[in-house]
Amino acid sequence: MNRRQWLGRHLAVGMAGLAGLANLPAAASAAASQMHDAPAGWPLKPLTLIVPWPAGGATDLTLRVLCEEAEPLLGQRIVIVNRPGAGGTLVAPALKAAEPDGHTLGQLPITVFRHALMNPVPWDPVRDLMPILQVSSTTFGLLVPADSRWASLAEMLDWARQNPGALLMGSTGIGTTAHLAMEEILLAQGITYVHVPYKGTADQMLAVASGQLMAGVNSTGFAPWLDQGKMRLLAVFSAQRSARWPGVPTFSELGFPHSVYTSPWGLAAPRGTPAPVVKRLHDAFRTAMHSERHKAALARYDQNLDYLSTQAYAQAILNTVAHEKLLLRRMNLLAVPAI
Repeated sequence: MNRRQWLGRHLAVGMAGLAGLANLPAAASAAASQMHDAPAGWPLKPLTLIVPWPAGGATDLTLRVLCEEAEPLLGQRIVIVNRPGAGGTLVAPALKAAEPDGHTLGQLPITVFRHALMNPVPWDPVRDLMPILQVSSTTFGLLVPADSRWASLAEMLDWARQNPGALLMGSTGIGTTAHLAMEEILLAQGITYVHVPYKGTADQMLAVASGQLMAGVNSTGFAPWLDQGKMRLLAVFSAQRSARWPGVPTFSELGFPHSVYTSPWGLAAPRGTPAPVVKRLHDAFRTAMHSERHKAALARYDQNLDYLSTQAYAQAILNTVAHEKLLLRRMNLLAVPAI
C-alpha cells in the first residue's frame, strides 16, 4: 500500500467531531477506539513545526528543546519554521493549507481561537485544526507599583467602587488574555475603569513600576520587576498558587472561582490527519514534554507544564471558546459572523 492509499484509507478515522461542537465528545471517543499504531516507516520524512513567534523568544526556545527531545522518539528531524506576526495567529491558515499527513504541525496559542472570535477570518481554528496535546501554560498576575496604596485585591476593588471610572489599568492589548482576565472581574463587580492597552510587556511593566498606571495584568514577564522590588503582585489567575510566589493568593481563593486564565498552548495538525498518526505524535511529544531537560527549559521562562491528552485538549478548547465568546459579546468585541 503506497502513502496516498494509506492516507485515503485512514482519513475517515480522524477526529472529525471537531467539525461539530456538540458532537465532539462522542466523535473523539469513537476516534480513540479506532486508534492503532502508525504504520511502519512513518514518519516518512522530516517534520515541520510552525512556530508563530520570532526566533529566540521564550516559547520558541522551549519548543526547540521539546523537538530535540521528540526527534529520537519519532526517528526524524523536526524543522522549526518561525512565522511571527498577527498575534501568533499565522499558524492557523498555514496548517489549514498543509497536507494532513502528520508531517506539518504547529504551536497553537489560545490567541488563535480568540482572534477568530473577534475578527472575520477565512479559517476556523475549531473545524480546520486537529489538537494533538496541550503542553504548557503561563502564570498571569495583577500588579501594582511597589508604593501602591493597595496591599490586596479587596482594597483595590473597594477603592475602585468608591471612585467610579478613576481606576487606571493597563494590559498587553485589547482582547488579550491580560485584558479579558481583569475585565471579567470588573464587569462582575460593576466597576468602571480606564483601560490602557500596550503593545508589549516591557512598556506596560515600566508604566506600572513608574506609577503611570495604578495597576496592570501581565504574564510572568513581570518576574524581573518583582525581583527588583519595583512592583507588588496582588493575585494570580492560576488554578493553584505559583511555586515561585507561594504567598500570593489566586483569584479563585479570593472569591472568583471562574477567573482562571493561563493562556495555555499545545500542538496541532491539519484537520483530517489520520488518527494513528495523531496518536503517534501525541505519545512522542507527551514523553518529550515530561523530560527533565524540557521541564527545566519551561521553568527557566516561568512557564508551567500543563499536559492534556488529545481528547481532553480538544474539549478544553471548546470550553474556552464558549466561555470567551460570551465574555467578548459582553465587551462588544465579538465579530459577526463568528464561530
